[in-house]
Amino acid sequence: LQRDAKGQYLFDLLCHHLNLLEKDYFGIRFVDPDKQRHWLEFTKSVVKQMRAQPPFTMCFRVKFYPTDPAALKEEITRYLVFLQIKRDLYHGRLLCKTSDAALLAAYILQAEIGDYDPGKHPEGYSSKFQFFPKHSEKLERKIAEIHKSELSGQPPATSELNFLRKAQTLETYGVDPHPCKDVSGNAAFLAFTPFGFVVLQGNKRVHFIKWNEVTKMKFEGKTFYLYVSQKEEKKIVLTYFAPTPEACKHLWKCGIENQAFYKLEKSSQVRTVSSSNLFFKGSRFRYSGRVAKEVMESSAKIKREPPEIHRAGLVPSRSCPSITHGPRLSSVPRTRRRAVHISIMEGLESLRDSAHSTPVRSASHGDAFVAPSRSGRAESSERVAVIADENYSPADSVLPTPVAEHSLELMLLSRQVNGAPCSIEEEKESEAGTPAATEAEEAGGELRALCPGTGGLGAAQAEQVNKFVLSVLRLLLVTVGLLFVLLLLLIVLTESDLDTAFFRDIRQTPEFEQFHYQYFCPLRRWFACKVRAVVSLLIDT
Repeated sequence: LQRDAKGQYLFDLLCHHLNLLEKDYFGIRFVDPDKQRHWLEFTKSVVKQMRAQPPFTMCFRVKFYPTDPAALKEEITRYLVFLQIKRDLYHGRLLCKTSDAALLAAYILQAEIGDYDPGKHPEGYSSKFQFFPKHSEKLERKIAEIHKSELSGQPPATSELNFLRKAQTLETYGVDPHPCKDVSGNAAFLAFTPFGFVVLQGNKRVHFIKWNEVTKMKFEGKTFYLYVSQKEEKKIVLTYFAPTPEACKHLWKCGIENQAFYKLEKSSQVRTVSSSNLFFKGSRFRYSGRVAKEVMESSAKIKREPPEIHRAGLVPSRSCPSITHGPRLSSVPRTRRRAVHISIMEGLESLRDSAHSTPVRSASHGDAFVAPSRSGRAESSERVAVIADENYSPADSVLPTPVAEHSLELMLLSRQVNGAPCSIEEEKESEAGTPAATEAEEAGGELRALCPGTGGLGAAQAEQVNKFVLSVLRLLLVTVGLLFVLLLLLIVLTESDLDTAFFRDIRQTPEFEQFHYQYFCPLRRWFACKVRAVVSLLIDT
């Protein structure tokens, strides 16, 4: 990339590589050295948005979930959205009942391995895949039963389409949760969906506000405010607290973009939004893309031969390969795989962004369909990890990020527990499709990516100081400007001969006459005397 290359150039380059025309639903996301997520802004320079040193690691993912994913024009777009929602299901962001979970997983199986074949698919074959944060043998049997009896004959495109139709009916479709706390200190997750603003606590949706009811969003420091105007002129202000000011600003910007994309009729209606009521304070942001209605109208005009889709190789993953990619190179014993339970404090860490296909859960280096051996301890541990309505929580989508002080063993264990790449560097290699030579090299890549230099913290502090100084300077500048305008208005009122109705009414008021004769005239005589004294002194010297 050239140093002045804009984000739009990089995004267009990537979409051209993927042969993608319906690209407005997607975006590029990256994580800064402080583990804060950001969307790449297309109107700004790529290099200037990065706080890390090159090479930069970014993630291509869905940014605006389609209101009706089954209505997308091209199959390549539907497939990419399918990959994203499948990943949301894996990370626990798509909440669903056990029956719905089994059906969604069966659609994934049908799309990835095709029809059930007794010769290739022995008993327990569905246990090779990790569809959800938590599994149970009962759920795995239900998945295999649906795959065998109900989905036979469906091609991958049809299975993916049915998967999208089912996922779109769920309450948490399109949720990209932002961890926060409410005014009572309770942990919550805020999210923006195609239909409105959502607040999740545990496994319950406690608030759902349609986009046409949201009147304003703003933030101050770590505090996020949502202004809502409902029926009968009922106005509500929802207040939440983000873990950091940077996370709060990211939440605010995501809200501004989502509201503009889904609510407005035309992109010409987009306006610059300020995070504060005072124009000289706070952040200013403007959504720069097209809105949903314009995207749908543009998609309807696409006329070309459907591009070829390489399902096996479009999203390769070294650490979590699909069954179509062959057997695993390294395995994780099932006895060490457990559900990720996040405490309130850990729940405020950033989400991890890693591309993957359905992970294989086999412990064999040979045939991917060899049945895994299960000890009594493994069975007992799996019994408590049942996916059910009471424990399937969006908190599972917030995965802990190992810090630099932790040992290498802890980092490797974190990767084994989560079942997905646990570092930015590993994710980069996964997306590029270049496997590492050894596990030691993988660990080294993780360690390098997870140990940001001390310069990152210093830069953040310096940036906060610069923002404060800039805010103070803007306040002083505005104050001086207002005083100058008032002085000009006073001179015009007292010294000029303008006889307009506005000036005449002001001059005839008793208050102005008293000010003019008791204060202004003596002040003018004193000032004139001082000026004459200074001028005479200069002449004498």
